[in-house]
Amino acid sequence: MRRTFSFPALVLRVRPSGESNREALFLSAEEGVISATLFGGPKSRLRSQVSPFHSGTLWIYRDPARDFRKVSDFDVQSWRPGLRELYERSGAAFQMARAILAGRGGGGDPGLAGKGAFAGALSLAERSLDALENAGEELCERIGLHFLWNWAILLGSGPDPEHCGSCACGFDHDGVSWFVPGEGLLCKKCAFQERAAFSGAAFGGIGPPLGPEARRWLLAARDAPPGELAGRGLDAASLGELKVLVKHLGLGLEGGADYWRGNDESR
Repeated sequence: MRRTFSFPALVLRVRPSGESNREALFLSAEEGVISATLFGGPKSRLRSQVSPFHSGTLWIYRDPARDFRKVSDFDVQSWRPGLRELYERSGAAFQMARAILAGRGGGGDPGLAGKGAFAGALSLAERSLDALENAGEELCERIGLHFLWNWAILLGSGPDPEHCGSCACGFDHDGVSWFVPGEGLLCKKCAFQERAAFSGAAFGGIGPPLGPEARRWLLAARDAPPGELAGRGLDAASLGELKVLVKHLGLGLEGGADYWRGNDESR
């Protein structure tokens, strides 16, 4: 029976396990998120290679009888040292990893459809980290937003920024919309109807407002690679609206530090 497998993978998190071993979590194109034990002390070559945000070809040994997996080898193709040179880069990168883990690597099931979803998740993560590696402080925020927005789309929780989620009308060019969990972005009429259904609850309770510039940025970010965001204008107010929106999308970031100031436990 075959027990050693290899496939492209990205290191998401590494934690101590026992006295000298470590537990590593990977995002793979084949199986989504997988865990494996990494043996070796601080001077181990393999230990230096299996580090957060390195990506390449991973070799895994499996013992199905004990439900045990260990890292046999890892051929790193992308080291991404720039992520460690700026606090905002590493903070955004660790929050990307947190969202990936919360979303189970894209939510696919082992099988053809699942493999397609996992491959798409790995591609999105690697493109985002590549863009983040040399990004300035301000651009780190936008790349983080770009990833979380496209991650929400991949998971099926990203609202349509062009049409009301209730009546399907197109939003006014300069109109404001409101995000309602489970409904999407709503036009003013539908949002007020939703508010009435909450028996007069505070309007902000149904979700954050989103202005036209923020919606236009979401449309552009849906189609543009993360590295092209430097030229996409976004004022401070719209940036703040988008930050609030991603917190309402159910990406597993609740209760933690803001994603652009991430102090993730995987550090």
